[in-house]
Amino acid sequence: MAFSTIFGNNIYNYSAVALKDSTICMIEKTALKQLLMKNNDFAMHIISNNCKNEARYLEIIQNTSFKQMRGKLASALLYLSSEEFLEEDIFQYLTRQDIADFASITLESTVKFMKEFEKEGILKLIGKDVKITDKNMLEEIARKG
Repeated sequence: MAFSTIFGNNIYNYSAVALKDSTICMIEKTALKQLLMKNNDFAMHIISNNCKNEARYLEIIQNTSFKQMRGKLASALLYLSSEEFLEEDIFQYLTRQDIADFASITLESTVKFMKEFEKEGILKLIGKDVKITDKNMLEEIARKG
């Protein structure tokens, strides 16, 4: 939720792309602003969720900003294989370039490290699918950076 556009700035600082057919709900910003101002419980719930999301996004940025390439890729793969994406089989929608972009490394490095991870028994690559076979080792690489 872009609170900056509700309470001031009309310029969106980011965009999003749906990876598969999706249904979205658009709420007129003046209606949402009025609802937030009139319903304190609703406002607190929305703000609380926004803060949790912001903290998670900052963690993702930190994971991909201050690590070496193997650590960046490991962090990205762990995130993309986390519980919130399990039902989606997210890797079927992502190209290797998408994964590289998400990890903030080059396509060539992504392919190289994924093949290394496979040789090390950390993951299994089947077409576009990525199956993590040694999550502990991948977490160790992500943690060490």
